[in-house]
Amino acid sequence: MTDMLIVAPEVADALNAGRPVVALESTIISHGMPYPRNVETAREVERIVRENGAVPATIAVLDGRMRVGLDDDTLERLGQAQGIAKLSRRDLPVILGRGGDGATTVSATMIIAHLAGIRIFVTGGIGGVHRGAERTFDISADLQELARTPVAVICAGAKSILDLPKTLEFLETSGVPVIGYGTDEFPAFYCRSSGLALPHRCDTPAEVASVLRTQQVLGYPGGTVIANPIPVPDALSIGEIDAAIARALGEAEAEGIQGKDVTPYLLARLVELTGGRSLEANIALVKHNAKVGSRIAGALAAD
Repeated sequence: MTDMLIVAPEVADALNAGRPVVALESTIISHGMPYPRNVETAREVERIVRENGAVPATIAVLDGRMRVGLDDDTLERLGQAQGIAKLSRRDLPVILGRGGDGATTVSATMIIAHLAGIRIFVTGGIGGVHRGAERTFDISADLQELARTPVAVICAGAKSILDLPKTLEFLETSGVPVIGYGTDEFPAFYCRSSGLALPHRCDTPAEVASVLRTQQVLGYPGGTVIANPIPVPDALSIGEIDAAIARALGEAEAEGIQGKDVTPYLLARLVELTGGRSLEANIALVKHNAKVGSRIAGALAAD
């Protein structure tokens, strides 16, 4: 494992000293945003993590090695890479075994973060049950990973392109706690609320940290979803985003786009259909999650 897992010195020092560390995914760089906004956003998110008292650990697979903590040159490499693999749990051993490169999704980032000893992971939105899953059985591996890997994921809920009621039902069946951060409703990524009530709410980093410690004491094998709504000034209206999603979904189906290619296609199409507003909302919510996640990491490290 030591040959396959490379932890940056700054991250390793923080972990050894018990200081807060926040994991960050790399798919948002390689598949989630256009260049150069992707690299600019990645650097800004890392800055926000530092500003809020934690050490950022962006995760990717490069040259057949799991990398935890990336420098500026590597972020640039990821941001400009063409055709880089998008890694979920099923893909990770294949790309590692072949000595290849890959950007980590939520599930792969959780796996590597856990191997490195990182308990807090900040992302935009988790994957989930896709619309029409009763026909396609298209369900993100993120959900099963949340049930099996003890990493807390701070996110703006699940991506709006998904079937959110079914996503929450899957998480409930899998025993994954979903906690609204300062909200009683499940956020819908670009929108502050999906209209779906949540059973649990926390309003401070200390409250969340207490829940995470208790979950560990109980020996729960899985993680936790900390659902943090997009800030009010940056949120899109449900009507606007639903109309754009419906159109983009119809176009994806007509073009025969399936599987893991659906999400990047839809996100890119939504940017076009909303005149760039969905991209700005995406960036805003990731930054907000980084702020909240870093403070939760700090509260957890204070134990």
